[in-house]
Amino acid sequence: MLVQKFDNFLQSVDLKSYRDKYRPIKIVEMDLPKEIQAINLIYKIYWNKKEFLSFEKFYEEYLKEYGVDIKKFQEKTGMCEKCFSKGLPARIYRTWASIITQIHAGYVAESVFGIGTVSMSGELDHQGADFQILYKGKILNYQVKKKSFSGEVRRGKGGVKTKIAGEFIDINYEVPSSDYFENPKKKDGEYKLPYKRFQDNKELKRFSNGFVVFTSYAFEQKKKEIDTNLK
Repeated sequence: MLVQKFDNFLQSVDLKSYRDKYRPIKIVEMDLPKEIQAINLIYKIYWNKKEFLSFEKFYEEYLKEYGVDIKKFQEKTGMCEKCFSKGLPARIYRTWASIITQIHAGYVAESVFGIGTVSMSGELDHQGADFQILYKGKILNYQVKKKSFSGEVRRGKGGVKTKIAGEFIDINYEVPSSDYFENPKKKDGEYKLPYKRFQDNKELKRFSNGFVVFTSYAFEQKKKEIDTNLK
């Protein structure tokens, strides 16, 4: 089952090591031209081809695919090659980590709605849908909304130019910092509120390495609603 294979893949990622390595590096933070954005290649490899590569292997593929355009952009920025080469993988890693959790949600949704019901692509992303489901004639456009526990939206779809058909559905990705999982209790023995809220959330689960992913519950309710209305 693909969702189980992707579960295993995500659990094999040394997330802490990557975070320690890349979090401090914020050299290449300018907008990247579409010619060297990683998103389409991520969809191509992990969704279309279903090849679950490590970040290092993915980054090798990224450099092979876009190397000429990357070099042109580096020269255009005027940034030294050494600095750019240090900053780019950190920038691409952040995109990679975000999108592969989104792709995991697509596999989970497919396990609920059925094989072939889910579409995901850079084009859909640009149109405001992280992934799209076609189920019993209904088009569902899912948007993953990353929020802090204060309710602040951290990631949204800006600059959407094309209106696409279907219902738009937000699914919230609320993740406390790792500190809450390492020290979940207050001095009085009660669980800290962010940790408790996460534990009570049926739509999310956390792997031991720190990856937080959507569960099938996030999609089962909508499927049940459609099935009930069509009876």
